[in-house]
Amino acid sequence: MGIRTNILLRVYIAFGLIMFFAFAVVVQLCRVQFVQGKKWKAMAVSMSAQYKDVEAARGNIFSVDGSLLATSVPEYELHMDMLAGGIADDSVFNDNVDQLAANMSKMYGDRSAREYSRIFRDARKDGSRYQLLRRRVTYQELKKMREFPIFKKVKTRNCLIVLQQNKRILPFHSLAARTIGYKNENVKNAVGLEGAYSSYINGENGRRLMQRIPGGTWMPVNNDDDEIAAKDGADIISTLNVNFQDVAQDALKKQLVKSEADHGCVVLMEVATGEVRAIANFTRTKDGDYQEKMNYAISNAIDPGSTFKLASYMTLLDQHKIDTSTIVNADGGKYKFPKGPTITDTEHDNYEMSVKRAFEESSNVAAAKLVTKYYSGNPWEYINKLYSYHLNEKLGLQIHGEGKPVIKNPSNRSWNKNYTLPEMAYGYEMNMTPLQMLAFYNSVANNGKMIAPIFVREIRRMGNPIEQFQARVINEQVCSDVTLGKVKGMLEGVVLNGTGKNVIKNKLYTVAGKTGTAQVADGRKGYTANKTYQASFCGYFPADHPKYSMIVVINNPHGVYLAALVAGPVFREVADRVYANDMEINQNPATHLVGNTSMPKVKQGNLKALKKVYTKLGVKPLYASANAEGNGVDTSNGIPFEEVRYKNGTVPGVTGMGLSDALYVLGNAGYKVTVRGSGIVTAQSVTGGSLIPKGSRITIDLE
Repeated sequence: MGIRTNILLRVYIAFGLIMFFAFAVVVQLCRVQFVQGKKWKAMAVSMSAQYKDVEAARGNIFSVDGSLLATSVPEYELHMDMLAGGIADDSVFNDNVDQLAANMSKMYGDRSAREYSRIFRDARKDGSRYQLLRRRVTYQELKKMREFPIFKKVKTRNCLIVLQQNKRILPFHSLAARTIGYKNENVKNAVGLEGAYSSYINGENGRRLMQRIPGGTWMPVNNDDDEIAAKDGADIISTLNVNFQDVAQDALKKQLVKSEADHGCVVLMEVATGEVRAIANFTRTKDGDYQEKMNYAISNAIDPGSTFKLASYMTLLDQHKIDTSTIVNADGGKYKFPKGPTITDTEHDNYEMSVKRAFEESSNVAAAKLVTKYYSGNPWEYINKLYSYHLNEKLGLQIHGEGKPVIKNPSNRSWNKNYTLPEMAYGYEMNMTPLQMLAFYNSVANNGKMIAPIFVREIRRMGNPIEQFQARVINEQVCSDVTLGKVKGMLEGVVLNGTGKNVIKNKLYTVAGKTGTAQVADGRKGYTANKTYQASFCGYFPADHPKYSMIVVINNPHGVYLAALVAGPVFREVADRVYANDMEINQNPATHLVGNTSMPKVKQGNLKALKKVYTKLGVKPLYASANAEGNGVDTSNGIPFEEVRYKNGTVPGVTGMGLSDALYVLGNAGYKVTVRGSGIVTAQSVTGGSLIPKGSRITIDLE
């Protein structure tokens, strides 16, 4: 082959390859354009524009007295479009940017006006369409910022991009914080009311079209037609009473600090309804302070100690094994069972005494000897009776995390024929939570009916109830009426004559209950390792007509560990203050008017509630004073009540009200409410008397 032919062959091959690759490129372009065009167009759109969720405002949680325990307040993230149409002209931007920077610097003080101005100018030079101005901006700050240069003018305000977020706050901060709980995406680890009722509280998210801009940032597209508004969550009406909760937390923390205890809890429950009025839990931190980290009242299932003697004596009495006058020998407060445990009493002078006296003095020896005497031959008779009280079952609470109770029986591998039965008699070899024990004591106060405690009374949407809750009956009658009368007398005797007389006894009202001092097992090491104790008191008041039941548990107090001296003061303080504030059980309140004794004018709001309060206090309303009849002269000025009046279908005026009353009035009128700020209502987005459809949203500002 000649040189010329060789060169031409190479040229033809190269040209042919070029043409082949060119043809392949054209074919692929046609394929992408016509065959796969829809696929790639959809992908381009999805990468540059997407619908993003808009978080719904979560529902509120209220206390039983209408106080706001948890709510969502709007919080904003502000951005600025440096190339927006209103500021496209450089002269408009340059004439206002320095003043805008000065106002930003004055409001936040984190940068100088010169620094802010430089940031704005650099962002404009870079062509930023989504320059971050500020995160976590409050509504009041946003209102002020809208008056800044550029943002306040109609032609230029479109450069400000506002993203609303919802911030969850607890107006009373740490008050019942663990019971209120918090949002947790993992349903299995739901915490408190927020977690248990998240399906109601969360609401339904909306959606908003967002566009992806350089840098990977998503910017909202201002297109109202493509937006779906979020649906706010429902409100929860809890059973908690803010005042009682504050009292319980204060008394518990005070005693924990004094005793340098590891942790403790208090639960106050209404006897007839099972509604929990207060629940406090504190854990000692490394720095010696106490915080709510765990709900011990619900989850901490351990040996209850002597408070369990109520179940043992109830069983003995109800099965006619003993009577309250039956004599039992406590052997000086120390007894060694053949092949079994050595059991001791706190008091070492207990010899022959009646069953009632043995209960009042909390004799471990007496309880163990009686249970062993009558049930050692047939432990199942004792165990089955305990099971009939449902003490081996969970209460089925509205809040997740309830500890599992354990009441052993002879079929369990850990059952010891010589040890278990006498130990169970006074609250060992078993596990129960404080709330489970309280439910049992509450059944005695409730004339034998055992009910499950509840934390939520009602769920409301737009002020209208959508679901209501009542306590579930666990056992209609835990024992006979005769036995019930006897155990009531024994529980009262503990406070009148027994271990609780020096601390819990009160001249103004009667208390029935039982102390419990238990040694806490240290895992597999049992009770022989580090000796730690749990002090508790469980009971109810007033004993003659019970309104409240309560349990106090304090774990590992240092120094004195006897229940009457550690848990007793907490029970006494809470009970005293609850009794003083509850007019239904305290019929003779001492009212002292100091200084200006003229009656105050009542704000607008829930008239029925106001009248009830003043009726209980013995104060006349003004209309009764003005129309007083009879020969005597009426010198009472009375209380002038102002009814909230509005025409059906019109918006009520709520300016000047507190938040709870404003929500009550607007909700009953059929309107949705958005709250901004805190304090007293100073403005509402729709004035009173206006005609707008029910279901419309009204914004109220509080200061």
